[in-house]
Parts: sequence; structure tokens; C-alpha cells
Amino acid sequence: MFWNDPGVPVCHSGIIIEWGLKKDSMNKTFTFLVLVLLLFLSGCFTPKEDSGTDDGVKLFERDLAEIEEEGIVRVVTNYNSTNYFVYKGTPMGYQLELLQEFANYTGLKLDISVNNDLSTNYQDLRAGKVDLIASNLAATLNRPDGIAFTEPNCYSRQVLVQQRYSLQQQQPDAGESLEYKPLIRNQLELAGKTIYVQKESAYAMRLRNLSQEIGDSINIVEIADYEVEQLIVLVAQGEIEYTVCDENLARVNLNYYPNLDVETAISFPQKLSWAVRSNSPDLLNVINNWLINFKKTTRYAGIYQKYYLNKRSVHLVDKGFHSIKGGQVSDYDEIIKEESKKFDWDWRLIASIIYQESRFLPRAESWAGARGLMQLMPETAGNFGVSDIENPRQNIRGGVEFLRWLDERLKNHIADPRERIKFVLASYNVGIGHVFDAMKLAEKYGKDPHKWENNVDYYLLHKSEPKYFNDPVVKHGYCRGEEPYHYVTEILERYEHYKNVMQ
Repeated sequence: MFWNDPGVPVCHSGIIIEWGLKKDSMNKTFTFLVLVLLLFLSGCFTPKEDSGTDDGVKLFERDLAEIEEEGIVRVVTNYNSTNYFVYKGTPMGYQLELLQEFANYTGLKLDISVNNDLSTNYQDLRAGKVDLIASNLAATLNRPDGIAFTEPNCYSRQVLVQQRYSLQQQQPDAGESLEYKPLIRNQLELAGKTIYVQKESAYAMRLRNLSQEIGDSINIVEIADYEVEQLIVLVAQGEIEYTVCDENLARVNLNYYPNLDVETAISFPQKLSWAVRSNSPDLLNVINNWLINFKKTTRYAGIYQKYYLNKRSVHLVDKGFHSIKGGQVSDYDEIIKEESKKFDWDWRLIASIIYQESRFLPRAESWAGARGLMQLMPETAGNFGVSDIENPRQNIRGGVEFLRWLDERLKNHIADPRERIKFVLASYNVGIGHVFDAMKLAEKYGKDPHKWENNVDYYLLHKSEPKYFNDPVVKHGYCRGEEPYHYVTEILERYEHYKNVMQ
């Protein structure tokens, strides 16, 4: 029965075996069977196939179980004025907030990177460098090899972006006048036109189909190095004539570029989704189940309203503190850069600390008497030569010098500088004595006193419990450890966002 199983592959050699055996030839038959079995195993047995794409590219194998074991989901998104950006030091964006909600749902940590090159994002997903592409991808049936689209997070149709008018310089000192452009309203008028779109995007695919539908050629130029919004800017500036994007994003950009027209649709409404590897069905299922339920909530409605429908949000991009336009975190970026450079610290890390301490308010004062951008206590300020504690430069210089002093104290205990920064940040917040206590507790209870996460951080977090603050190894007593515990996490998470979008 086994040999007639249709699930068994046919021998590559094409040999057909006759099984009508006689009892008196069993010995010879047994030898023959062994030889045939060896032939079958070597030439006919089909091992479990490697997961791969139609063009033979092997897919990295990592699904929900491996992601949960590590506790981290690696995500790439695109950097623009709706999906992901920084405003006044705060990471924001439609995709970012959805990802944060998903992380809260699953208990996973987010490792977010930014890349506006869609081709590279697909390659990185197949290769396992990321687990998820969190962008508004059109979920078409003709999907890239090895890619599976999730449930849609929203819907939108594709529209043509063209200039409604351009600004024309008149005679010197005469100002500018408006020159209105003829607008394309019929898709047949796209014949012979040159349209720039992002490489490997659904826009390019739609234009190719549209070219067939209208029975004429459309010159489609696929650009790898430009994200959709960057192409919109080029249209607004007159550098190119046309591009295509999703209508919800196009209408957001009308707030910034009123000389644009986005009224000509070139598609029906489409599903906009995230993407995972096609061999990650468990991850796909958990995302889909979450999305189906989350889209029914007022929280989701609020996120969508905030980034796509709220015209008052236009002032964000118009300000210099938006990473897309002005590229500033705060009014004090140049001072932060100058003072950080003296001690070879990354200015974006210092900026994240300042945001955590004072929200960039130079006259901020805590209940305990800490003051200024970096919330220095008067005694600490005096120790580091700060005479005017509310002076931004003096306060930042004093804070950076204090950080360096803590770093020097901890260098003999924590050799790895990337690991040491966590101990430095905790010490800046709660005092180095409490951090040393937590390290001693970690060592006593069999944890690594030189590692922060799931080791020393646990004992600092629980140092408010009598079992720990009364322990004989503890020298500095009670500590409300929840604050420094979250302080370290929040600063480093924000720092990663700053690194994504700030130079």
C-alpha cells in the first residue's frame, strides 16, 4: 500500500518496478529490494523543501515562535510626514502609533528602522533582516515573490499628482504671479506622458495596467532613491510633471503644497496593508487578528483622524521642529551638538535626555529643586561650574560633564560602553549609589551584575520592597525604582528614533 501512495514522488531515473514476486526467490528478492530502496532514498526521496520564492531566492525562516523567544519584532517603515517623523523631540506617525499598539497587544519590543527604498525593504524582509514592513502597501494579487500582505489597515485609491498652478517671477521687485496649468482629468490623456513613481510600488504596476487599458503607452520612470512624498515635492516645485500616490496621503500634502491638484483618480479604492514573509503564517495570523479587532476601536479612529483628516496638524510640518522640514529637535540643537562633541557623546542621546528631563524648557523646575534643561540639582550644578542654572549652554555643559563623570566611575565595572550607558542613565536619574546597590543585589541572587536588562534593572525596579532595601548588601536604602527603570528604557527608545531621522 505504501508504494502505491500517490504522495510518494516518482523516481528521477524513471525506473518502473514489477512487484509480482515468487516465494522461492525471496533471498534474491530481498537483495534486490535493498538495492531498490537505496536507489529510492538517493534519487527519489524528496526532503522538506526550503521555503523560497518563485525565482529561487531562499526565504529566511523566522516566524512568531522565534520572534517571541527573542522578544523583539524587527520592523522597517518609511519616513514621511504621516507615517513616521519626529516633532519637537517626540517620535510620531500613523505607522508608528499602529506599531506601538501592536507591540502592546503582543508584549513584543519594537526594533524600528527606516528605509524609503521599497525594493530594499522587500529584499531585507526576504533575507530576515526585518520581520515586517509597516508601510501603506497596496495589497494586490500580483504580489512580490515571498511576500504576504496582512489585513488592510486602511483603504485609499491612487490619484495623479499634478501642478494646478506654478509661480512665475515677473519683473524685478514686481513679485510673483500665478500661471495656471491645464489639468488632466481623463485617464486617456495620460498617453505619452512621463510619470515618476517609486520603484517596485503598486503605482508602477497600476500605471502599466492602465497603459494596457487605454491602448497607448505611458512613460513610467521608477525611482529607487525617492519616497512618495519626495516625488510629490518635486511636482510641487516643478522639477517633474506627474507622480502617483494614495489619495489620503495626497490630500495631506495639499495642506503643504496648495499649488497641487489630486482630483484625478487612476484606480478604484485599494487595500493598504503591511507585509511579512510568506513563510511566516503565525506572524501573519496574529497581525490579522489584531488588525480586524483594532480597526473597530475608537483608538484606531483617533489615530487615523490625527494623521489623515485633522487639518490642524498641518502646522506640525510648517514648523522647524518637524524632522521632515526643519530637521530640528529643539531650539538648542546647536548648543547640544557643540557641548556633546567636547566629550564625544552623541548629541541625539543628549537631546533625548533633555526631552525626558525638561521637554526643552530652560526654566523647568522639579518638586525636588532640580532646574534647567538637564534638571541639575543646585549642588551638582555648583560642582560642575554652572553659575547660572537656567542658562541653556551652562546647564547642558554641566549635565554632559556630570554624565561623563558617572561614565568614568562606572568604567571599571562595565567595560562595554553600549551596556554602560544604561547604568549611566539610571545613575543620572536616581544616583549612582542606588545603582551600585542593585548591582550587588543582582550578584547575590545569581544574576549578572554587569548586564542591565533582566539583571540589574530588575533589582533597581524592586528596590522599594523591604526584602531588597533591607538586604545587608544594600548601603543606600529605599529607592522608588520604577522611575529610573522606565527612564532608561524611554530615553534609549527615543534615542533610536532620533537616530532614524536626525543626522
